[in-house]
Amino acid sequence: MDEGADNGFNHSQTKMSVTTKTPLSDIAKAFEELSGFLGSQTKDQKLRLDNFCEACSLVSVLFSCLGLAFKFAEMEYVAKVHDLVEASKTYATLENVVDRDVANDTVKKPGSHSRNLRRVRQGLDLIRALFEEFLSTDDYYLKDAASTAYSQVCAPYHTWAVRTAVSAGMYTLPTREELLQKLNETDHTAEKKMRRYIEASRPVIAYIDKLYSSRKIALDW
Repeated sequence: MDEGADNGFNHSQTKMSVTTKTPLSDIAKAFEELSGFLGSQTKDQKLRLDNFCEACSLVSVLFSCLGLAFKFAEMEYVAKVHDLVEASKTYATLENVVDRDVANDTVKKPGSHSRNLRRVRQGLDLIRALFEEFLSTDDYYLKDAASTAYSQVCAPYHTWAVRTAVSAGMYTLPTREELLQKLNETDHTAEKKMRRYIEASRPVIAYIDKLYSSRKIALDW
């Protein structure tokens, strides 16, 4: 059942469907709003950094649900989002952040807002890839799905030590059923919301990539 859908239900039933929000429903909605803005923006409209951070903050719960295997991603992602939240008090848009670092030649400097934005973008893409793998199989264990997602998105940029630690941690992942329980979802409800996130996150990720590529900054870092 879609949240808030009105199919002739009585008031109490409708109210229940509206109030049973879950982390996945909040995440899907937030990124649909971002992608909707990007799809309707005029030339002068830019994506606000505070709105972006608000949506990204919701994703943190997904990393925490995955346990030790993705603890590295959770710690890095949460720290980088926090940095961008602080930056949003000074910079209005994502473009402002990148342009300031371009001017200061600090785009790739450790700790710079632009570098942190790249890492947050990587986290969003990792969740997208994980959802795609999750939906492509009915495996009881998540090791293969998570390993594939990690190898596609993060492994190329991580050291051997990090890759080894992640590989070992894959055996501590929750089962498919355990993950769904943590998210307060069923296979059916999770599929709908995961697909919504997958579709909505693509234009957001592409938008971030364009911020760098349009400024002649390679994306392989």
